[in-house]
Amino acid sequence: MNTPFQFEAWLRSHGQRTEAALEASLNSSDIHPARLHEAMRYAALGGGKRIRPLLVYAAGELSSATDPNIMAQTAATLDAAAIAIECIHAYSLVHDDLPCMDDDDLRRGRPTVHKAFDEPTALLVGDALQTRAFEILANTACSSEMRIAMIASLASASGSKGMAGGQAIDLESVGKKLDLAGLKQMHAMKTGALLSCAVSLGGIAAQLSPVQMQHLAKYAEALGLAFQIVDDVLDATADSHTLGKTAGKDAANDKPTYVTLMGLDYARQAAADLHAVALTSLASFGNQAQALQDLAGLVVHRGK
Repeated sequence: MNTPFQFEAWLRSHGQRTEAALEASLNSSDIHPARLHEAMRYAALGGGKRIRPLLVYAAGELSSATDPNIMAQTAATLDAAAIAIECIHAYSLVHDDLPCMDDDDLRRGRPTVHKAFDEPTALLVGDALQTRAFEILANTACSSEMRIAMIASLASASGSKGMAGGQAIDLESVGKKLDLAGLKQMHAMKTGALLSCAVSLGGIAAQLSPVQMQHLAKYAEALGLAFQIVDDVLDATADSHTLGKTAGKDAANDKPTYVTLMGLDYARQAAADLHAVALTSLASFGNQAQALQDLAGLVVHRGK
């Protein structure tokens, strides 16, 4: 008789796995240049939901491999992919918080990197975390084809047609009226691209078929947009203590969001509809995709 899937236990174990792998992947603050390494650790190890690494692991566990050697190699590859994408995410937060970007003083319930250290250090922290991500993937003990596929996926999701491009559109859109299609495109690039990449990295490590990867891509696309819509809702409804960052920043900065464009009720319904799409996309995987299903629920029901 199969043991029922325990999501909370899965979250704890994979969260601890992420923290341990991330801790081991970053240089000690005793190593020169000490202050830069200290700031990198401050940025990357400062808590957070770790949604992206968790998506890597959940997608990677769809593997049908039974050979212990292949399973061990897949596990090591998943660790590398999980911490690489979290390094990219951490770098993006450090840069987003800079005065030249969103100019925020609070992140994850404590001072942002440029406040805890200084602006030049924060800039270098982002640069160094980004390069560390690709260094980790380049040194992963898997096939060269798999390494190249993972590096290409992460680079594409991080660049001008992904996360960086989405941030550029966000900055250009302050005080302007975006239509719904434009807002979706911005969110798909700024937030959705990296979330989709996390799922893709797990699928690459698990050596899933092209058809399976298509199902995962549909799931990730819906989840990525839902994630940002929920962020918009929380920015408008939650307080700074709950968010761990300054609440109401989007409205204060006159940024277009689902809430400002379509209203709170529409935004909440849109997130619920996307949640349903994400779950439907996983149907062919059966119970094997339970972690991905539960992660979708975790994303959509944040703050409830």
